[in-house]
Amino acid sequence: MFSARNPAMLQGHGLSVHMNTRGNNTRYNTVCEASGHKTGVKRNANLGKLQAGYLFPEIARRRNAHLAENPDAKIISLGIGDTTEPIPEIIVKGLEDAARALGTQGGYSGYGAEQGQGALREAVLKTFYSNCPQLSAEDIFVSDGSKCDISRLQSMFGPTVSVAVQDPAYPAYVDTSVMTGQTGLYNSETQQFDNISYLKCCPENDFFPDLESAPATDVVFFCSPNNPTGATATRAQLEELVAWAKKNGSIIVYDAAYAIFITDPDCPKSIFEIPGAEEVALETASFSKFAGFTGVRLGWTVVPEALKYSEGFSVRQDWNRVMTTCFNGASNVAQGGGLACCTPEGQEAMMNLVKYYKTNAALLKDCFDSLGFTTYGGTNAPYVWVSFAGKPSWETFQDILSKTNVVTTPGAGFGVAGEGFIRISAFGHRENVEEAIRRFKQAFGSK
Repeated sequence: MFSARNPAMLQGHGLSVHMNTRGNNTRYNTVCEASGHKTGVKRNANLGKLQAGYLFPEIARRRNAHLAENPDAKIISLGIGDTTEPIPEIIVKGLEDAARALGTQGGYSGYGAEQGQGALREAVLKTFYSNCPQLSAEDIFVSDGSKCDISRLQSMFGPTVSVAVQDPAYPAYVDTSVMTGQTGLYNSETQQFDNISYLKCCPENDFFPDLESAPATDVVFFCSPNNPTGATATRAQLEELVAWAKKNGSIIVYDAAYAIFITDPDCPKSIFEIPGAEEVALETASFSKFAGFTGVRLGWTVVPEALKYSEGFSVRQDWNRVMTTCFNGASNVAQGGGLACCTPEGQEAMMNLVKYYKTNAALLKDCFDSLGFTTYGGTNAPYVWVSFAGKPSWETFQDILSKTNVVTTPGAGFGVAGEGFIRISAFGHRENVEEAIRRFKQAFGSK
């Protein structure tokens, strides 16, 4: 077993090791040195720009190292945002029925439409966009999830566009921008990539960027409810965002992966609730957090026909070409589950799941509030954003893990503006959440 904690071992297996020290976090970037035949193909230089590992594998590595040193530790994971509760029975039946149909002559189907089954596109429109009359089922493209669509969108936009992201933000926005060639090199002084506009979202601006001072960019990634902060944009804020995009000729990639958690009537569940958004935005969403489909893999992206490039060409037409070229369509079994999600019974079952996780979030938020910490999110989102002001977040992550055996997520992993914060996920079994709260109170009760 290779261990990044043992560089000598790595070197002994023909790997060169480069230390990358960032704040209090020392990582080892390994580069294979071929001991035999080498091809004539050069490595993609954009992949070489990426810094160390993706956030969540790094968290897993640290968790495993902690377990190796403390083999009797009972780890509770409130880090990665993976669902934990079973898929509701009514939705499982939809998956089962679709699978069983494949074993019959009349029910078998092979390749489907790359854009998704017509019935599911109609169902998604009716279920999630009933108050967006400017949209049609043809605007909805069913896929294997939002994260996959983000990568395909980057392929569609290409390497020459300029990009803005919220800071902090879901790491995939930045990493796919780097991999696509839209950025400069990593700047060790700013701890950010050159040629990306980072829109700071912090308590001082109510987690909404100062758009008046933000540079105009071609594409802006915006997530609400936000991962990781749990902040949810109001109608007035989204109106400002749409107006800013229209003024600058930008396209908003709106990530609505957690929209189902919104209960505040002043916070839209879709960007398309804002008049004119269909001319400046597309939206990606998923059944992952709606119905526990993190492993099933089913989502969609909405690309309105009204969305045009500067030349007047249809963005939807390009997206259709990308999907039909790079994707063979979502699993027909998964789409059977998606159809079940969109029935009245399926919608009720999804909301019961959401209620369960929202209760977890409320319990966790109350815990840290009672301990004297300042918290954000956790109301319209499954994440609680906890301030450990003045303390590096990777250090806090390690401190929490050492004292409580609970895995969280360091805010710095989401961007510079996340430093000093920890993200606590509400995705967990209730008994684990309650045990984690007991441990938190025991460890930090004398804060």
